[in-house]
Amino acid sequence: MEANNRNIKNEIQEKLNDEILRGALGRFAEAYPVARAKAYENVPDIDALREQVRQMKISAVADIESLADKFESEAAKRGAKVFRAKDGKALKEYLINLCKEKGVQRIVKSKSMASEEIHLNHDLEAAGLHVKETDLGEWIISLAGHKPSHMVMPAIHLNREQIADYFSKELKQDIPTDIPFMVQAARKALRTEFLQADMGISGANFGIAENGAIGLVTNEGNARLVTTLPRVHVVIIGYEKLIPTIKDAAPILRTLPRNATGQLMTSYMTMTSGATPVMVKQDGKWVEQDKELHIILFDNGRLKAAHDDKFKEIYQCVRCASCLNVCPVYTIVGGHVYGHIYAGGIGAILTAFLNSMGDFEKINELCIGCRKCVEICPGKIDIPHLIEELRARAVKEHGLPFGVKAVFETVLANRKVFHTLLRLAAIGQKPFQSGRVIRHLPLFLAGMAKDRSLPAVADVPFRDRVAKVTKKIGNPAKRIAFFSGCNIDFIFPETGESVYKVLHDLNMEVVFPEEQSCCGKPVLGMGDRETAKRIAKKNIEVFEAAQADAILSACPTCAETWHQTYVELFADEPDWKVRAEKLGHKVCEFTSFVAKEYQKAGRLAKTTGTTKVTYHDSCHMKRGLGIYTEPRQLLEAAKGYELVEMKDCDKCCGMAGAFGVKYSELSMPILKQKITNIKDSDAEVVAVACPACMMQIQGGLDKQLPKVKIKHVADILAENIC
Repeated sequence: MEANNRNIKNEIQEKLNDEILRGALGRFAEAYPVARAKAYENVPDIDALREQVRQMKISAVADIESLADKFESEAAKRGAKVFRAKDGKALKEYLINLCKEKGVQRIVKSKSMASEEIHLNHDLEAAGLHVKETDLGEWIISLAGHKPSHMVMPAIHLNREQIADYFSKELKQDIPTDIPFMVQAARKALRTEFLQADMGISGANFGIAENGAIGLVTNEGNARLVTTLPRVHVVIIGYEKLIPTIKDAAPILRTLPRNATGQLMTSYMTMTSGATPVMVKQDGKWVEQDKELHIILFDNGRLKAAHDDKFKEIYQCVRCASCLNVCPVYTIVGGHVYGHIYAGGIGAILTAFLNSMGDFEKINELCIGCRKCVEICPGKIDIPHLIEELRARAVKEHGLPFGVKAVFETVLANRKVFHTLLRLAAIGQKPFQSGRVIRHLPLFLAGMAKDRSLPAVADVPFRDRVAKVTKKIGNPAKRIAFFSGCNIDFIFPETGESVYKVLHDLNMEVVFPEEQSCCGKPVLGMGDRETAKRIAKKNIEVFEAAQADAILSACPTCAETWHQTYVELFADEPDWKVRAEKLGHKVCEFTSFVAKEYQKAGRLAKTTGTTKVTYHDSCHMKRGLGIYTEPRQLLEAAKGYELVEMKDCDKCCGMAGAFGVKYSELSMPILKQKITNIKDSDAEVVAVACPACMMQIQGGLDKQLPKVKIKHVADILAENIC
């Protein structure tokens, strides 16, 4: 399906209505983390193993041309013929010409995503060749006429009843839904294909420059049959699969099966080095001859990525697809929506380089930036960061839509205009407001508030309350400048008051620089770095003038933006970079700052209480800032509360900024899972340390679990201060 013809909204709705897909993905998402954890039980240091993969891959991509030369030379010494294909057209021309030259009529294939990438089967069949996929999953989707929906389990979107139906039509017999019977039927049907094939085409999990060997990690015997029985074997391998030595295969073999399928090792580990003898039938007799081994080293945008300072990081991918297995969006709609050929977040990035930016732009917004993929990736690829980089490049190349650009430049970048509009919104929402939320909207907007109440803009923003809540502190321990962020300033000003109360109780002087504005994260998320720079420069100037010992934020997204993104923004402006770094060192997230101060004062002793409170980890806080123990320490020390953990406490709530509004149909199922986990915890209060999460979960609780209340950790701490 071409990018211009895709209607992602329609595709999403179709998959949301597909109960078979939702059931299959849901069950796998539940089982996968348990299986993976079990598989890693005998690994003493998982992070060290991941770092080993990462460093090896970094070393490989840094010298990719030399590595490719070495691989080609060593493979040729052992009888292989190596062809470097610049793109899909060159690969297909070489392969079709080879088939003509060698009299090939029948081809068997083991799973190769690179061949899917260029729709190889279509061209081979158009050339009059008989092509058969032999990987069970690939065979199933070829019968169904589908593309893979997962890089490791291509038919995960289908159930046994559907598969039995496809088998029955293909084999022209009634195939029952018994899985062992279906596997046996497939084995029997495909065995003839192996024996009659003139050519076998395989992919490769890695290629070793040291000896020109390729490695295949599989759970089915088909790959061995494809690579050994036919008289011609063709390997399609991308440059990213090249590794220096055979020793470098060890960390891949230790991580790939564990991350892909939760196995210590796959059923088959095959290494192929050079041409080997093969039995062929000539004039009615079986004779032995050397088979031909052709290795196609495939570029198609890979070398461009290798020489890109940012995107060479994708070479750290081992194609385990674990990022899909934990992605909140993928596990709802699957890879046919969240993908082009390659699925999920890593698929979106690969799509940009291996297909087109147009295809990327259709699916990139489905990444919610939760970073669960980063946490689990064997190569430690920062997928959300790379997606943001691609968005920024797309904006730099052809700009933002006119309406979005106008809003960013004239509203978000102009504090007075932005804040004036928010104040007007507080007045305009009155007919729909019910307390602190909006439960109903009229006409075509009604769906936005169907299963989730929306936050109401506060009548009086925090900036208008600062004077009343500021205390004069004699001989303060520290001078703190408070960066409220938009949500605390205009949605949850009471939480801002709680922050002041806690800091005053710690004998801190607190100031609120009036000229502060949005941190710029919404603009950055859309790829508009120039407008983000304008916002950042203004905030830097304002907080430099505050001359504070520390800059405190009770929003982890804002804190992370100050800590990391502002510095990255000014990579090409050294003076501003130095200023951003200097202030960045002063920025502290609220719970980590207070926990440290409470620890000094001996105020972190655990207490007992009767009100059960559970804690939701913000994605930006846990996986961005690495903060998760501190808020729990504060909650355990809070009088009157008993901390109980909910299931998947660190799974995204589905807010993700604009995603929660633009893709509410996806945001709501994610939120619903969170509300279910809160309910199962039996907690009376949900604690958060992120106002955006507070906004999302509050809306879900109001509609689905109204007896449970939500509070920022600052609000809970302030309750015990007189």
